[in-house]
Amino acid sequence: MRCARHPDIETDLRCGKCLQPICPKCVVQTPVGARCPKCAALKKLPVFEISTIFYMRAIAAGLATAAVAGAIWKFMPLGGFFLFFIALVVGYVIGEAVSLAANRKRGPGLQIIAGISVVVSYTVRSIIEAPQQGFLHIFTDVYGLIALILGIIVSVGLLRRN
Repeated sequence: MRCARHPDIETDLRCGKCLQPICPKCVVQTPVGARCPKCAALKKLPVFEISTIFYMRAIAAGLATAAVAGAIWKFMPLGGFFLFFIALVVGYVIGEAVSLAANRKRGPGLQIIAGISVVVSYTVRSIIEAPQQGFLHIFTDVYGLIALILGIIVSVGLLRRN
C-alpha cells in the first residue's frame, strides 16, 4: 500500500485512529501510538500558551523589578566576591516577578524578557555607580559582567523549569 500523503512511498504502517496509510516521513508518535499529522493534532501545553496580556504584564513586572533591584543593588554593602551572590538574588527576584506576572507560564519569550530585565537592572546599577568610578570602568568590569551573566542564567532558568 502507498502513503496517503506521499504516493511514491510504500508503507505497511497505518494511523492508529483513522487507519490511513502513513510513511515514516509523516508519522507522528503520540502517547497512544503512531498517528497521521491530521489525527495527531498535538496541542501545546497550557503552561506554554502565553497571551499578549501576559507578555505585557511580564514586561511591566520585569522592568519595574529591574529598576528597583538595580537601584538597591548599588547600595548593598557587600562587594567583591559577594557581587556574584547579589547577582544571583537579583536574577532570582526578576525571574520570579516575570513568572508571577505571567501566571507562572513558561516559554522562550518570557525568558527573553527576564534576561533583558536583568541587563536593565545591571545598567541601572552601573549608572548609579558611574559618577564615582566612571562609565568605562563600570561597563568593562569583568567581575560585574560575570555577575550579570550569572543573573541572566538564574532568571532564564526559572522560566525553563517544569
